[in-house]
Amino acid sequence: MSGRAASGRSGRSGRPGGPVRGREIVTSARGLAQEALVQVDGGARANVVVPRLLETSTLERRDRAFVVQLVYGTTRMQRACDFLLAPYVLGPLDAPTRAALRLGAFQMAFLDTPAHAAVSATVEVVAGRSRGLVNAVLRRVAHRLQTPVDWPDDATRLSYPDWIVERLVADLGSTDAQGALERMDESASATERDDGYIQDLASQWVAEVVGATAGERVLDLCAAPGGKATAMASAGAEVVALDVAAARIGRVAANIAELGLLGRVLPVVGDGLAAPFAPGRFDRVLVDAPCSGLGVLRRRPDARWRVEPSALERLAALQRQLLAAAAELVRPGGRLVYSVCTLTAAETVDVDGWLAATHPELRAEPPPSGPWRPHGRGALLLPQAADTDGMFVLALRRPD
Repeated sequence: MSGRAASGRSGRSGRPGGPVRGREIVTSARGLAQEALVQVDGGARANVVVPRLLETSTLERRDRAFVVQLVYGTTRMQRACDFLLAPYVLGPLDAPTRAALRLGAFQMAFLDTPAHAAVSATVEVVAGRSRGLVNAVLRRVAHRLQTPVDWPDDATRLSYPDWIVERLVADLGSTDAQGALERMDESASATERDDGYIQDLASQWVAEVVGATAGERVLDLCAAPGGKATAMASAGAEVVALDVAAARIGRVAANIAELGLLGRVLPVVGDGLAAPFAPGRFDRVLVDAPCSGLGVLRRRPDARWRVEPSALERLAALQRQLLAAAAELVRPGGRLVYSVCTLTAAETVDVDGWLAATHPELRAEPPPSGPWRPHGRGALLLPQAADTDGMFVLALRRPD
């Protein structure tokens, strides 16, 4: 389980001038954060918007990190911020004003930024007549925060949709669910592998469960962005990295080239439900399946506001289909590994139960130990157990 803590690769210095908001050039960290929040509020993904804005920014490295902290943190804590703001906002808000108010409330409530600094610095990024409104509302929020906040419920305090809290409490129990939700409200740590690739430890550990060794043929059925495929190739295996989207395979190919693994990992565009390979072709197959992502919400801050409850059953059906297809590709004596970065029963133990009933020939292997805990025939890694992403893994072997 190698890996060392890292702050991540620094961004490029960017082109002069910075992002443009209307006719105004955005030059401050808070101004850039406000612009990113406006775009996220409009449906964009934070992990796409923030790098794109930083690419054209002239901000120093420290300020770039502050932008990430502000955007990701404000997006995570959006519901809690809106609760703090609600008594003082009496009418509809335009997107930039709403973003500025959330930004100011987040700094005071969750970054412990002194009220005078948070209010004045936030007001500076607001244009026009909204400056007076933002100033007045944030000053009232600052006064409110002088005493403990009386949150109406855990979902508001922890800033999640009600259904996510209810689902995880039902599936994990109140203590474990609250611990996971609280940890996913914090910033994600970055871990650098020995080869320089940035990858969460939980994903590195899943690759270790696959157990690929030199000379083996391994299929990563849902490979993008390629972290697990390249980790297995670094162990000496010959890896086929399959993904249904050409754009995502392009990202896999770029990572392969950057890590010097050309010829060791073959990127292939293809549908995992009908993979273009002969039955029994591979020694090991990894199905790191599409899922709700409810174990990685600290890393994908806007996902908690995008995922719908109805997605769980749809994704679980896809996971079962992928596993059925993957099982045919494992040679006798080979290993099939299923993993998902979520914590719901529907996508973990329920899928395991379906596999046990429909593919009794696949024998469960001992689950990993350490921070992992038994979950069905596999193992669950809660975010709070080792400060990692939340993950489920199940290893099965086809008899000789």
